[in-house]
Amino acid sequence: MPWGAYWRWRLLGTLKDMSQPREWQRFFDAHARQYDENGFTNHTVPEVDFLLTLYPILPGSKILDVGCGTGRHAIELAKRGYRVTGLDISAGMLEVAEEKALAHGVEVEWIQADATRFTASGYDMVLCLCEGAVGLIEKGEDAEAHDAAIFRNIAAALKPNGAFVMTALNGYSVIRQMKDEFIAEGRFDPDTMISNYTDEWDLPEGLTLMTIHERLFIAPEVVRMLREAGFVVDHIFGGTAGHWARRFLSLDEVEAMFVCRRR
Repeated sequence: MPWGAYWRWRLLGTLKDMSQPREWQRFFDAHARQYDENGFTNHTVPEVDFLLTLYPILPGSKILDVGCGTGRHAIELAKRGYRVTGLDISAGMLEVAEEKALAHGVEVEWIQADATRFTASGYDMVLCLCEGAVGLIEKGEDAEAHDAAIFRNIAAALKPNGAFVMTALNGYSVIRQMKDEFIAEGRFDPDTMISNYTDEWDLPEGLTLMTIHERLFIAPEVVRMLREAGFVVDHIFGGTAGHWARRFLSLDEVEAMFVCRRR
């Protein structure tokens, strides 16, 4: 990691208990140099255009991007005059993000931290997009406790009435793909909505076997957790990357978008 990024997260004291990397942290460290070759990353400008229509966030406002990855949204927002912080668990992703910010001539504060443990305050808007943090659980981890901790931290980071926009995988879509044989094979448990299976991902660096452990939530469950964390949910839209719009959440939608404000 470049020294500038290292010094900032050390000064802020947000990096906690990172001596043993999480599985997702290792995956994104290894994938960082190829991440921007994924097709869903090709819509950054229209995505930022859309985000800025949701709430009146003036240039100069402070925006926190949780699970910022290689910084594509954070950098575009910085180019438009916002004061942006990008937070991610992966040092590899942040290294690429800082290189890109330097190439674009913009200043972004990069912080390495686990989204379930960071502390921050004073932000006008927080983003958590494209499964940057929510839902990235380890085997045996309580999915609801994991995501609820992230929501509480984000609420604490926001000013009163501050905006929070998140996209997360859509549990309705997963349910519609499940079959009884998957239950018999132990790949899916309908009692807990937890999936356990090995999948082959076609990544830019080649076919990669991934062990998937996930508990996906349907929209009312996410809304309940957000309200318990201190948010008002103003809208739920279809949130599949590259197709953001003010439209209803389709059952087969890959991702859902939750548009919220801190109470």
